[in-house]
Amino acid sequence: MLTISQISKSFGARTLFEDVSLQVNDGDRIALVGANGAGKTTMFSIILGELSPDKGVIAFDRNRTRGYLPQETAATGDETILQLATSISPEHAKLQKIMADAEAAGREDDEYHDAQGKYAEIGGFQLEPKAKRILSGLAFKESDFNRLARTMSGGWIMRAHLARLLVMEPDLLMLDEPTNHLDLESLGWFQNYLQTYPGAILMISHDRAFLNALIDSIIELRSSRAHRYRGNYDDYVVEKTARESQQMSAYKNQQKEIAELQRFADRFRAKASKASQAQSKLKQIDRMEKIEAPESSERRISMKFPQPPRSGQKVITLEGIHHAYDELVVYRGIEFLAERGQRVVLVGPNGAGKSTLLKILGGMLPVQQGIRTPGHNVEVGYFSQNRADMFDLSKTVLDEVMSIREPVPEITARTVLGSFLFSGRDVTKPVAVLSGGEKSRLALVKLLLNPPNLLLMDEPTTHLDMASIDALVGALKQFEGTLVFISHDVYFIRALAQTVLHISAGKLSSYSGDYDYYLEKSKAVSEKHGLVAGDKLSDHRPPEEVKPAKTAESGGYKTKEQKRKEAEERQVRSKARKIFESEVHRLESAIATMEQRQTDITAQLEDPTLYAGGSEVMGLNRELSANQNTLDRWNIEWTAAAERLAEFDAAQEQK
Repeated sequence: MLTISQISKSFGARTLFEDVSLQVNDGDRIALVGANGAGKTTMFSIILGELSPDKGVIAFDRNRTRGYLPQETAATGDETILQLATSISPEHAKLQKIMADAEAAGREDDEYHDAQGKYAEIGGFQLEPKAKRILSGLAFKESDFNRLARTMSGGWIMRAHLARLLVMEPDLLMLDEPTNHLDLESLGWFQNYLQTYPGAILMISHDRAFLNALIDSIIELRSSRAHRYRGNYDDYVVEKTARESQQMSAYKNQQKEIAELQRFADRFRAKASKASQAQSKLKQIDRMEKIEAPESSERRISMKFPQPPRSGQKVITLEGIHHAYDELVVYRGIEFLAERGQRVVLVGPNGAGKSTLLKILGGMLPVQQGIRTPGHNVEVGYFSQNRADMFDLSKTVLDEVMSIREPVPEITARTVLGSFLFSGRDVTKPVAVLSGGEKSRLALVKLLLNPPNLLLMDEPTTHLDMASIDALVGALKQFEGTLVFISHDVYFIRALAQTVLHISAGKLSSYSGDYDYYLEKSKAVSEKHGLVAGDKLSDHRPPEEVKPAKTAESGGYKTKEQKRKEAEERQVRSKARKIFESEVHRLESAIATMEQRQTDITAQLEDPTLYAGGSEVMGLNRELSANQNTLDRWNIEWTAAAERLAEFDAAQEQK
């Protein structure tokens, strides 16, 4: 599909690629990895034709399509989210406009029918239902579909562009850090979707768990070359270590041989009888194909948190906390307790209130109602998702570090900055010009120099490369304080979390175990309540705790009266549950029937013979649109009914 043959690319005196070759075939799942600045995004730009190589050839098979998701920003105009997700080609957009204009004017002329026929031929009538399913999987609400894309945040616009690519289904899907703007639940949906993606995938990502789940080949860009490894990211690490070990052995053996030849030449070159032999040894050295020593590992963050002062056992308590943003109520009367040494990860869908809870814990948001009680000797450190919030952008790196609450000697500040890759002139850079990764490292420096015993971190791995994430994990494992954090990096969560706090619809559900334990319990709840593919567990999970049934005080046995009352209560509960269950089944049946009708209509619209007469086309289109609206409404009603059933079951388990 894609062939890159011996390309080279330089910027000034710096050579980024030299004689690099790469092949991408149908069904490949390839990740580009390498240190920051190794040229991963530049390679994408060359493949897309945005940059030209200095030499070499890029060949892309005819009649193949490419789709690209950039790392940070993508353009948007006056289209809605749904229009953006369905604008998979200029032809689709043009035909959509012709039909929309005709329908608005109430005319069915030849141009309209011709546009409908062409739109059906290219599968246009299947786009909107498919786009809605994908947008829902990426956590858009139905009310978002008709919102102007430009009115939403950059992260949501990127999700809409990602939806457009998935609707488009290009033969080669190119993704640059696609998980940056996804929460854990959307990430899980996206990962599952890509596992059955029909085309080839070429991606750049620092999310190790994501790569392990999807990738079957790694291309490492290093020293202007491309090195290919088979397998996922973990396989790559193992094989790279083995290759480096073999290369080091070969290098040492050759250096030993060279040293012996050189010693012979140095010793005997002055002797007439041995001069020719000495000269021969020197020529032998010159003729050797020199083996290079394995490159020393890239400069990495050297990170170790000083141990903070010891806090009391109860680190922070929230009681009856209410919080709202104008009319939007986030929490009503929640309770929370963090104890010394706990490592708690907050998970849940976007907009559930994870960052809000973290800010309330840190005192960055005032308590509107309820009580926030820090424990004895507690010092709070807050690592903001928006790194710029943590700095005075007009200061230099060194001045920003020297302005911490308890200043340290300049030599100490410079030493710590150096271990975080700020050396020499880097410390005199204005904070405003730092990259995302540099801002993340600077924020960590400030936390390290004033170590808290309650550390609150919001997406700490964003913009960090894998080596830096490893260093941060290692440091936090040694940290003796209390950690509460938010992250969508599954590797990071698995490495650190000991308690999972799920947040949804203003409710907190605690899982006293690691992330895999949380997933196991969530799966069990999903199976118990009969949730189907596409359901969001966040909308249905009950709290983890289940209270035991009450027994008689004497010997723990139940009396006959207790048993009679319990039987009556079970009968009442069974009748109540049947009401909830009946509504769920009724909606499921109606949805299944409607979905079959939608499939039938779509099949009719894709039949070219339908457009010979043209009389039925508009009616079928109207029915398709009306049915889709009904189907969307029924899906919302089903979600609400399933949630009521799940809440009823959860309430019974609590009794």
